[in-house]
Amino acid sequence: VNYRGAVRFENVSFTYPRQEKSAVENFTLDVKPGEMIAFVGSSGSGKSTLINMIPRFWAPTKGEIYFDGVPQSELTLASLRSQIALVSQEVIIFDDTIAGNIAYGCKDRVTREQIERAAEAAALTDWLATLPDGLDTQVGNAGNRLSGGQRQRISIARAFLKDSKILLLDEATSALDTESERHIQQALDSLLKGRTSFVVAHRLSTIRNADRIVVMQNGRIVEIGTHEQLMAKDGVYHNLYSLQFSSQNEG
Repeated sequence: VNYRGAVRFENVSFTYPRQEKSAVENFTLDVKPGEMIAFVGSSGSGKSTLINMIPRFWAPTKGEIYFDGVPQSELTLASLRSQIALVSQEVIIFDDTIAGNIAYGCKDRVTREQIERAAEAAALTDWLATLPDGLDTQVGNAGNRLSGGQRQRISIARAFLKDSKILLLDEATSALDTESERHIQQALDSLLKGRTSFVVAHRLSTIRNADRIVVMQNGRIVEIGTHEQLMAKDGVYHNLYSLQFSSQNEG
């Protein structure tokens, strides 16, 4: 299937097992191929639940998600997930080389040159140059020889290598210091180009360029628009942004 990357949520609701209250309720959103959507809201507002429903880690309790007009429930998990790359704050690293970790999930289908290109795109080149074995360096059990920033870059390199039409970034830089985040943000910006992306970001400054920012409260959309539109509205997003900005300046 030559997938374009259009995603539509139609009256999607989700309730976690043994919970009475919905985590997401009657969520409807039409996303065009290549659009960047940011989910914003306080903890428990439904952001991560939405992200987790896209690759069907959780299936909607009600409603449907469509990919290029095809209902998610009609797609096999393999074909659905082959179209999606995920970069999250929890990066799973295997006791293997850096190259092996980047190629995880598509080992049989990639060349050494493709792995090198993905490493370069994820801003790993300078660090690799300091290692005697470069890409062939062993990372240790669960990647215990790697810093948070290095783990995150490996995760981004994986996403470059997968080259899927849909990208999910779930708090991808929240575990990093500001300096590491700045470098990684540049790699993420180039990864986002031309892909449909859904972003949950801890620091609101990183999602200012989103095509649309979806502000969530109690599993529902309360505001939607660009950064400029939402700031002018002087509502929930404006308050969240101002609070974060003032606390950063005080810190």
